Amino acid sequence: MEPALSGVGAASGDAGPDRIGSGRPEPGQRPVNGQLGFWQASLGPAPHRPALVEPTEADVCVVGAGYTGLWTAWELRRRRPDLRVVVLERDHVGFGASGRNGGWLSGLMPGNREVMAAGPAGRAGVVGLQRALQGAVDSVLAACDEEGIDADQVKGGTLGVALTPAQLGRLRARLAEERAWGVGPEDAWELSAEEVGARIQVAGVLGGVFDPHCARVHPAKLVRGLADAAERRGVEIFERSPALRIAAHRVDTLVGPVRARWIVRATEGYTAGLPGLARQLLAMNSSMIVTEPLGEDRWKALGWDGQETLGTSAHAYIYAQRTADGRIAIGGRGVPYRFGSGTDYRGATDPATIDSLRAALGRLWPAAADVAVAHAWCGVLGVARDWCPSVQVERASGLASAGGYVGDGVSTSHLAGLTLADLVLGEDTERTRLAWVGHRSRPWEPEPLRWIGARGIYALYRAADRAEADGRSRSSLLARIADALAGR
Repeated sequence: MEPALSGVGAASGDAGPDRIGSGRPEPGQRPVNGQLGFWQASLGPAPHRPALVEPTEADVCVVGAGYTGLWTAWELRRRRPDLRVVVLERDHVGFGASGRNGGWLSGLMPGNREVMAAGPAGRAGVVGLQRALQGAVDSVLAACDEEGIDADQVKGGTLGVALTPAQLGRLRARLAEERAWGVGPEDAWELSAEEVGARIQVAGVLGGVFDPHCARVHPAKLVRGLADAAERRGVEIFERSPALRIAAHRVDTLVGPVRARWIVRATEGYTAGLPGLARQLLAMNSSMIVTEPLGEDRWKALGWDGQETLGTSAHAYIYAQRTADGRIAIGGRGVPYRFGSGTDYRGATDPATIDSLRAALGRLWPAAADVAVAHAWCGVLGVARDWCPSVQVERASGLASAGGYVGDGVSTSHLAGLTLADLVLGEDTERTRLAWVGHRSRPWEPEPLRWIGARGIYALYRAADRAEADGRSRSSLLARIADALAGR
């Protein structure tokens, strides 16, 4: 669930006036498209920070001012105020996924447990990672309290719902798998259709699974608040300062090198734009829409008083939240991949994806089917070839990195940032012994195989969802073929 979507590319020609908070568009009028998305637009222009103007030296240079880079920098200065920590950002704080995602601060486990368990940390390292991710939810909330960050955070849990018999079977199978990996009955439990309805009225729901380890957040408020907190602790953030090349103890920029004992690459979905890294992480695309505010009568019909995040169990799933100002924000894959791991610039998404998400919203909540869509946007997230996230350090070269969160990056990036700080400081902790530390994935196939594969896999997933709509109880063979091709 893309609850977490920093850029190369030309401007995408976002159209339409900025109508955030200005009421419904006229009938037939398209929503605002792009402009970095609703979360950014709702806060107004991002603050301007200085660009790097000359070569410099630091103890730690972080590349990327999204969640991963900022949590790393924040934690380093919190524990070692004597360190000079600089952050380089090619655009502005939160330009990428950290400012555009679905707002799920969740303890959900990204990646393939079996693959990670085959590494040196073994099964214990995977179980520990799951528990650490659950704990990361409260850790982020505590940090927000400590730093005075208001990100509309509400810990209401997350609800996965099934709309077909096959989806219900998958939900139950996943819950059984969670149990086998140490997720207890207090961490996730099944709900009947009636129990789901008591929380949120979802049309055609057959059942669900509730996980309390999740909070709803406003992504852009979180990343901007985190940047301010890092600066208060002495972190130096340079915007409009792209990294041209990353090497041992050095980042080349437009104004010369930044030399540092440690270089932390926190570029996630934009990693492929760096020299030599084109096949390391695939830039997967995800899109969102947000409605105009729903009135009180509609919310009475829908429920959703607990502020849970919600996702479906379709293969081409959707994810959603009820925003603090009474809107529904809903997202899904849309066009899954651009050739060569290309990325958008201003976040405009295609009209067909907007219509598809609007239709999904109407199917789930018929009472909201006629509510106008205010804004649509897209962004990218990083996916490794084995769909497993990783935290990496090389002490000799001073190179460190984290990413590959496959869309579950809001809390995952926090845990990764704290773990990177441990590793940079040379500390042996429970975090540094988790299964994702040192995990390496093989590179993605070269183009055009990567483009053909990514597009083909999601075509299979959508076909599988259509096939399952006839009431069959088992997952479609098409989805199993897609899983095998994806390496999931």
